[in-house]
Amino acid sequence: MLILSIDTSAIASAALLTGEGQTLAAFATEDTRTHAEVLAPGIRALLDESGIRPAQLDALVVGVGPGPFTGLRSGIATARTLAFAWNKPLHGVMSLDAVAAEAAGAARAAGHAEFLVATDARRREVYWARYGLDGNAGQLPALLDGPHVGPAAELPPLPAYGRGAGLYPDQLAAAPGFETTQPTAAALGRTAAARLAQGRQLLDTTPLYLRESDAKVPGPRKRAL
Repeated sequence: MLILSIDTSAIASAALLTGEGQTLAAFATEDTRTHAEVLAPGIRALLDESGIRPAQLDALVVGVGPGPFTGLRSGIATARTLAFAWNKPLHGVMSLDAVAAEAAGAARAAGHAEFLVATDARRREVYWARYGLDGNAGQLPALLDGPHVGPAAELPPLPAYGRGAGLYPDQLAAAPGFETTQPTAAALGRTAAARLAQGRQLLDTTPLYLRESDAKVPGPRKRAL
């Protein structure tokens, strides 16, 4: 099984993975404001360099956020367009879930039964969710609360993983080694593969914006006196 994974909830990234979650190839930018410009060329280069044709793909996965409106929309729109053009199934994964899955091993090792994932929401706020772990090391973290957006000072007093925690170390207990962690397509694809292997259903591609767009429809013109 071959999966093309795409995420633009923070940085722009794409990855090719096997059904077992092994990453075959991936790219990711550091810029959080050029998603529309780099994503499609990056995906094309990823397929060309890997020698993979669209017909060989079995499914596409896309991060549904939460994330800024413009960046998140570009990733979801690209994934929907490719899935339609290539006639492939498309699944959604919450981007915070991908960070939680990557952090699960470290959280278990640190003895954390519950923890937070926080990413940068700008405007001095974070996107966040709370997760729980059971005793099964192979089980993905369970979403207990969220996703939400708000000031870091309002989050529960739990260990926090992700770039949002690294941005506000005075307000969040940032987990060592995860202060700069962003959602990536590779982590998203591994999460999707693990869920499919466990027989769990994935999301649709409805975006989790959590905020209204800054762009507003203009109101009617005022009548001249």
